[in-house]
Amino acid sequence: MSEIYLSDRQLGARYSVHFLTPRRWANEDPTFPKPVKLSPGCVRWRLSDILAWEATKADAKPKA
Repeated sequence: MSEIYLSDRQLGARYSVHFLTPRRWANEDPTFPKPVKLSPGCVRWRLSDILAWEATKADAKPKA
C-alpha cells in the first residue's frame, strides 16, 4: 500500500487554519508530526502520522 502525503494547504483546510499554521505547529509542538522532504521545495506530511497524532489528541481529551 502506498503512503498518502498531505501538503500544508491540505492540512490547513483539514483543521480550518491558515496554511502556514501546520509548519508552525511542527516547529513549536514536539507532538505534532514532522514533515517529510520529498524533493527540493516539496515538503509533505504523511497521512498516517497525522491520523496517529489525531488519535493521541482524541485519547487525551477528558471524558464527560
